[in-house]
Amino acid sequence: MTIRVMLVDDQELLRTGFRMILQSQGDIEIVAEAGDGAQALELLRRTEVDVILMDVRMPRLDGVQATRRICLAEDGSPLPNAPHVLILTTFDLDEYAFAALKAGASGFLLKDVPPTELVAAIRAVHGGDAVVAPTTTRRMIDRFAEVLPTPQSSPGSDALGPLTEREREVFLLVAQGLSNGEIAARLVLSEATVKTHVGRILAKLGLRDRVQAVVLAYEAGLIRAGATD
Repeated sequence: MTIRVMLVDDQELLRTGFRMILQSQGDIEIVAEAGDGAQALELLRRTEVDVILMDVRMPRLDGVQATRRICLAEDGSPLPNAPHVLILTTFDLDEYAFAALKAGASGFLLKDVPPTELVAAIRAVHGGDAVVAPTTTRRMIDRFAEVLPTPQSSPGSDALGPLTEREREVFLLVAQGLSNGEIAARLVLSEATVKTHVGRILAKLGLRDRVQAVVLAYEAGLIRAGATD
């Protein structure tokens, strides 16, 4: 299956570099390029796209605002069948990247990412995975925790209402950055069973991937910034 990719960056030289890397892959096709978020939204109206590589700092409409319009409905719920967005940042732990994760992005990449990692990331999000390891996401959220609601002003465990007791256990371990294998060992379950639980959790909570699960846990006050096991 061919993965249809859109490149969104106001620097044409960077788009050219990414295009040269990706066009050499037999399963990836560059179907559109845009110089800012507004142009990207215009192109999406007439172009089918699976994955978007999105810069954050652009004129007219930045990557965060564009990501929000692409991934979320007006009520903040995830839009079905929306393209997966990978945010491109210049610096690790960029506050813009964090805002984009909250806006529905599936992860972030540094602009100097090695070609093999760029290709792997595109394939990963196309397959439904997040490209940011939960531990990396947690570290980023820890840094910018001041922009999140406090537990007193957040929905708390009510946010997990649809989940069973076992699914709540799995959710909290996902939010702490544990892999499926680590969760399986902690709860004495098979890794396949954990994977099934994670899939059901994401579906019940309307979340796209594990990154969004971590964000929800922090927003709901279920995990404290800087907390450790």
